[in-house]
Amino acid sequence: MYSEPKTIILKDGSSCLLRAPEMEDVEEMLAFLRQTAAESHFLLREPEDVTDTIDSERLFIQRVLVSDNQLMIVALVDGKLAGNCGLTLKTYSKLKHRSEIGIGLLKEFWGMGIGSALFEEMFSAARTHGCTQMELKVIEGNQRGLALYQKTGFQTIGIIPNAIRLKDGTYLKEFIMVKML
Repeated sequence: MYSEPKTIILKDGSSCLLRAPEMEDVEEMLAFLRQTAAESHFLLREPEDVTDTIDSERLFIQRVLVSDNQLMIVALVDGKLAGNCGLTLKTYSKLKHRSEIGIGLLKEFWGMGIGSALFEEMFSAARTHGCTQMELKVIEGNQRGLALYQKTGFQTIGIIPNAIRLKDGTYLKEFIMVKML
């Protein structure tokens, strides 16, 4: 799926460009994945789990751009990749009313309104495609993420105990959240 570029004004007055990823973004997107994984244990991957190559990332972007059921939007602040958000619409006829959403944001851009703006773009795209239910998972302790999700209308509907195991052996719950559109 494709999304038209859009410029938004952030809480600090700076501007942020929201747009579909481009092939020129590949190397920066890989660096972004590694950096976000290092900045927070609330994402599913550790930095060493980011084994994607430039070629595999290119193929991923190509697939997303031509897909009928996937959308990705990147957020650029002063030309720097600050965040991204992905939407996957379910394709089976019994599931077409559902979608999954995921988001990542560099720590230096937390609290600026980028997450809320990315979510609004995804909500709009999901509605356009007939989706009535959005779903996500959030790891125990991710208070910033939880606040964003609750603020945008998501509600916790389930818990997976011991879903995440950190390097130090600590287990964390994963909360399943749903938003009706």
